[in-house]
Amino acid sequence: MVSGQYAATVDYLYSQLPMYQRDGKSAFKKDLNNTIQLCRLLGNPHKKLQSIHIAGTNGKGSTAHILASILQSQGYKVGLYTSPHYKDYRERIKINGSYISEKYVIEFVEKYKSDFGQIKPSFFEITVALAFDYFANQKVDYAIIETGLGGRLDSTNVITPILSVITNIGLDHQDLLGNTLQEIAAEKAGIIKPNIPVVIREQKQETQEVFQNKAKDQKSPLYWADSSSIKNISQSIIQEQQVFIIDDKEYVTDLLGSYQIKNISTSLKAIEVLKDIGIKISDDAISLGLNHVKSNTKLLGRCQVLSKEPLTIADAGHNEDGIKETIAQIKDIEYDKLHIVLGMVKDKDISGMLSLFPKNATYYFCQPNIPRGLDVIELKTKSSSFSLYGNAYKTVKEALEASRNCAKETDLIFIGGSSFVVAEVV
Repeated sequence: MVSGQYAATVDYLYSQLPMYQRDGKSAFKKDLNNTIQLCRLLGNPHKKLQSIHIAGTNGKGSTAHILASILQSQGYKVGLYTSPHYKDYRERIKINGSYISEKYVIEFVEKYKSDFGQIKPSFFEITVALAFDYFANQKVDYAIIETGLGGRLDSTNVITPILSVITNIGLDHQDLLGNTLQEIAAEKAGIIKPNIPVVIREQKQETQEVFQNKAKDQKSPLYWADSSSIKNISQSIIQEQQVFIIDDKEYVTDLLGSYQIKNISTSLKAIEVLKDIGIKISDDAISLGLNHVKSNTKLLGRCQVLSKEPLTIADAGHNEDGIKETIAQIKDIEYDKLHIVLGMVKDKDISGMLSLFPKNATYYFCQPNIPRGLDVIELKTKSSSFSLYGNAYKTVKEALEASRNCAKETDLIFIGGSSFVVAEVV
């Protein structure tokens, strides 16, 4: 009975509220007023949380999950808010890897539905408020909060965290965040709060001054993560682990993808800062946390192995920087022939991403099942101008099935181009 009620509740959230996944730009709010009203209605639960706030173009979700896994391994009760979800709305709100209950979602929406009618919040604003309410109610030790889009005007940016983290800055969502790296960095830097330390992953020439000026203005201690100290990296796709060394200490992680090393170095710098401000985190907790990120947090869609014969990998990279990292990972894998199941959404730099894909692959073009999905014939036509050739399929699953019918056991099937494509197969 609860499941039927839950389905109806989630349908209300999806169908009745402005939703970026469905509506794109029109669902993005230009201020924090709705979130502030919702939080006031709930008794300002965000003010009861010790939170860590994470923004960035790429890597913020993985970094959030890594930090959650390490803190959880130390014995803390850790809330984790991320977006989007792949299969179940509840993936967005977890405590120690367990999803928020269907019952809590149902009762929250029922209790405040009439207030939603007055405030007129978006899907994302309600979900953020629900996460704050749940984490406060469950008395988590720490809440790790990932921004949805940008930083300064993101609904999550009502919190005053104990630490801010910014992963990287790339060109994505330019219609909302700005056309240059500096403009986008300024939006992400909006999560830097007065006197609160901030860890930043990349010292890019174009954005470094933006962060330095913002941190100075806020009197916020600024720390740069450095992945150059990581060495001797080895990776086994079959065993689903990689090994790396930092400062002569060996670590093993269940996260695949060489790009995860950057996220791990960012997380370890964040852990260092957390220890400096008095939070107990042992070396054993760090090792255990890195080794069990997926099992501790239920992380999906990041270089995820779906099958081993043929090797089938899904990755949610969905902009130029993300695709660059993904293609670099594919080049490190041994295979005979490459098959790529590819779909995208309309409001991305399609040409920029297509220019990065290998020409010596067989493509299976598809359209993710959301209104923002790019028409598969348009994708196939655009792809041919970059010498990427293959057939078009009505659905992601049909494209995947066709690739499996064509691939030999020694081939590689890659599924990606959009997190919404990956959501249909993981």
